[in-house]
Amino acid sequence: MLSFLPAPLRGALTLALYAANTLAVTPPLLLTGLMKAIIPWGPWRRFWGRAVAGVCVTWAVILNATLGLTNKIEWDVQMPQDLRRDQSYLVLSNHQSWADILVLEKMLVGRIPFLRYFLKIQLAWVPILNFAWWALDFPFMRRYSKDLVARKPHLAGRDIEITRRACRKFRKIPVAIMNFVEGTRFTPAKHQKQGSPYAHLLLPRAGGVALALSAMGRQLAGILDVTIVYQGGARTFWEFLCGRVKKLTVEIRTLPITPELIGDYFNDPEFKQDFQAWLNGLWSDKDRRLAALSG
Repeated sequence: MLSFLPAPLRGALTLALYAANTLAVTPPLLLTGLMKAIIPWGPWRRFWGRAVAGVCVTWAVILNATLGLTNKIEWDVQMPQDLRRDQSYLVLSNHQSWADILVLEKMLVGRIPFLRYFLKIQLAWVPILNFAWWALDFPFMRRYSKDLVARKPHLAGRDIEITRRACRKFRKIPVAIMNFVEGTRFTPAKHQKQGSPYAHLLLPRAGGVALALSAMGRQLAGILDVTIVYQGGARTFWEFLCGRVKKLTVEIRTLPITPELIGDYFNDPEFKQDFQAWLNGLWSDKDRRLAALSG
C-alpha cells in the first residue's frame, strides 16, 4: 500500500502505472484486433472479438490492482449477486467525473461482459484507442443538429440508423452497453444552464437509451441502474489519482425490461412521451437516492 506518499507523487505514480499497463497490453490488443479484421467471417470475428475483450479485461483487472496499491478508499457497495458474464446488460449511470469509468470497471469487471461505451464520432480519430474501440465494436454516435438536417434533409434519421447498425453487432455475443444518460459530466454551471429540476443530476437524454433498448431489448437480461456518490463531493480525475477520494458509495440495481420500454422513440410520439416519462421517473428516484446516499 503506497497511500502514505504525498498526494502529487501518488497521483504521478498511479498515472505512470496506468500508462505502463496500457502500453503493455497494446501489442496483444493490436494482434488480436488484426486477427479479427483479416477475415470477415462471423465465427472467426466472434472468436477474436472474445480474445480482444479478454485482453481488455486483463487491462482493467491490473488497473483495479493499481488503484488498490496506491489509494486507500473505503468502498460502500450495494449490488446484485446474480450478475453473469454470459448475459447482456444495459448499464445506466450518473456522471460526475472521468473517474466514474474507473469506478464502473472496479465494480463490474469480471461480473458482466466488458463494458462498451457509446462514443462520439469525433473520438474515432484518436490514435491507437480508435483501433481498440473498433476491435471491441464500441458504438459510435453521430449526432446531426436540427439546423444541419434542415439544410440537408437526406441526413434525417441517419444518426439513428448508424447507432442501430452498431448495436446489431452485439446480437450474437454477451455485451454490456454503458450509457451516461446525462450526456456530460455534472457541474453546477451546467445544472444552472439547463434549469434541471433535479438537485444532483442533469437532464436525462432518452434517445440513446431508447435506441439501445429497441435494437437489443429482447437480448438484454436487464438494466443495471448505477448510482455513484463521492462522499465529500465529486473529484476530478487527477484528484482521484492523488487519493483525494476517501470514501465511495456505489449502488447498483437490476431493473426489468418490460415490453412498454421497447418501441420506436423517433417516429411514435405516444411512445416517446411515455418513455421520457419513465426515464424522468427513474431520474427523480436516482436524485432522491443520491441525496440519501450522500448522507
